[in-house]
Amino acid sequence: MAEKHEGPADAGREPWQWTEDTWRGHVERVRAGRSLAPAVWPQGARVAVALSFDSDHETPALRDGETRPGRLAQGEYGSRVAGPKILRLLGRYAAPATFFMPAVSALLHPEEARAYVSEGHEVGIHGWIHERNMLLTAEDERELQQRSADTLEQITGVRPVGIRTPSWDFSDNTLRITRDMGLLYDSSLMADDDPYELLEDGRPTGIVEIPVEWIRDDAPYFMMERYAGLRPYTPPRSVLGIWRDEFDQAYREGGVFQLTMHPHIIGHRSRLVVLAELLDHITAHPDVWFATHADIAGYVATQAGMDIRHDPA
Repeated sequence: MAEKHEGPADAGREPWQWTEDTWRGHVERVRAGRSLAPAVWPQGARVAVALSFDSDHETPALRDGETRPGRLAQGEYGSRVAGPKILRLLGRYAAPATFFMPAVSALLHPEEARAYVSEGHEVGIHGWIHERNMLLTAEDERELQQRSADTLEQITGVRPVGIRTPSWDFSDNTLRITRDMGLLYDSSLMADDDPYELLEDGRPTGIVEIPVEWIRDDAPYFMMERYAGLRPYTPPRSVLGIWRDEFDQAYREGGVFQLTMHPHIIGHRSRLVVLAELLDHITAHPDVWFATHADIAGYVATQAGMDIRHDPA
């Protein structure tokens, strides 16, 4: 049964027994505020393209206490083989991207993290060891998020301004911690196609949301668990068709095409070919702005007149 956070009057009750104040309180805790989709993009671009990679590598296995070489080698592929291929591919298209990297992953592969920054990409917060934040106390979640930001800054020389929570999980404390850290944006929620401002209990937070979606994530299509029922079920070129349609519609609407990938998943030969063909399709269109998540968040916030003088601490 899912964890419940009832008020005192509803403690121990089933959801169908909750008072209206209780279920409204849950819904309104973190909500989408005003749309931040701008009237125009920089240099008259028709669409903003936000490519992102979650460089998890070995951390999901370590988080689960899996220390034997099998799963760790699968994660190692993401750094050893896929990461360099992805950087070369992005360089070919002059496409800046955002790499969300667990701090433990950055500690295991510091030269990789530094290469992201040196080649013009962004590194964002993605947890300490890809932990499940909904199982943490508020104190532990805060300490790990702060420690992650500190570690990424120490390794790359750049303080992160945005976060993508591991597995896109969002606890009751995540938004408050993100606000207290002075971050510019989050990229973990799914209430729109285009950027919006996050509300907390009905009040604007000044935090930009760059929304994600499972449709635009490589993991649901390609992940496999040997001892579970999880198997890839979509051929790579079918995924190309889905992502191409997502881009085409974003282009028509003048919005954002945001894509989430993982080096150890997308970086295999038959899948990287698909990413290259997608980039061929995108760059065949005029007036496309490739941008990091931070660049998009900063731009839409400025266009909306938001105060973006955030002070990551």
